[in-house]
Amino acid sequence: MLEGEALEAERIRAHDLRKVPLSSREAGDLIMMGIGGFTPLTGFMTRLDWERVCDGMVMANDLFWPIPITLSTDREIADTIKEGDDIALVNFDNEEPMGVMTVTEKYTIDKAHECMMVYKTTDKNHPGVKMLMEQGDVNLAGPVKVLSLGDFEKKFPGLFLTPAETRAHFEAKGWRAVAAFQTRNPMHRSHEYLVKVAIEVCDGVLVHSLLGALKPGDIPAEVRSRAIDALIDNFFVEDTVLHAGYPLDMRYAGPREALLHALFRQNYGCSHQLVGRDHAGVGDYYGPFDAHHIFDEIPQGALETQPLKIDWTFWCYECGDMASMRTCPHGDDKRLLLSGTKLRKMLSDGGEVPKEFSRPQVLNILREHYAGLKDEEKVEIELTGHSAR
Repeated sequence: MLEGEALEAERIRAHDLRKVPLSSREAGDLIMMGIGGFTPLTGFMTRLDWERVCDGMVMANDLFWPIPITLSTDREIADTIKEGDDIALVNFDNEEPMGVMTVTEKYTIDKAHECMMVYKTTDKNHPGVKMLMEQGDVNLAGPVKVLSLGDFEKKFPGLFLTPAETRAHFEAKGWRAVAAFQTRNPMHRSHEYLVKVAIEVCDGVLVHSLLGALKPGDIPAEVRSRAIDALIDNFFVEDTVLHAGYPLDMRYAGPREALLHALFRQNYGCSHQLVGRDHAGVGDYYGPFDAHHIFDEIPQGALETQPLKIDWTFWCYECGDMASMRTCPHGDDKRLLLSGTKLRKMLSDGGEVPKEFSRPQVLNILREHYAGLKDEEKVEIELTGHSAR
């Protein structure tokens, strides 16, 4: 990320360069490069990087990286760009210059191959596959200068934090062992349980909320962050949790995305990452604990951030508490299984949500959100479990 006079000079220069619009996903990736979240990346990947990351989860320089970070455009735009050109990377909505890239390579990829290696499917009903298959046909590679953080700072003041800011917080609090909790959902009782388990064995927890784009039906970041803050304020000991947000879109890549989450949490200063059931998954594309297993398959030393693997969690009426498969001896008839999908369906129906499922302070905020949905959105949730919003 450029600053001061260098930033102003590059913004002026960007207006005279060939403009290439960024998708929401690419804009988030660019911002992560700018704030140091994607260190050691200095730009969008080359074809050799793409190939080696897809097939072996390492870049051309042999550094570990689990998911390709690429920039695409359509052939019409690509034909106007030569290798060695500087181009302006602009916001898709308003053409604000977000970065300048020196193009070192133009190349095409086998999109189906990336889908199979990263998402384990080519089914276009998978939101990550759909996003990849609809991207431009030509990839552009090269180093970037970042000129803008988009609207994240303005939209989420105090929540959008850079890696330098989270590290400074941990240092000021004296936290040496810090676990990251990844979330794209409001936190129900199962999530609360996971975070409290981590607090027992670490100095603190970073509740790290995704602030970028989601699939239809997921709770918007503004609503989710209010609900999470309400939970933290009422049910956690002060100075044991830091709630922060980061600017990426969800890829829904399951195990591969779990590795990406752990990788950039190193840059945010985390020593551990909570990995629960179906981490970063969607639908039935991944096994419930595939994200656990993949950490055992990568080379030793590939990641500094280590997984805290937690089994399936639920409320047990016999135990009278939250529990997991490893701690509860009772049968399924005594258990209330918790999930974001179930919670969204209950809220959409306007019915009662069991107190064992979610805290009332959280439910009040979510009910307010669902009350504002249009009738057709509520009908769609009733039919599919997802909304059009």
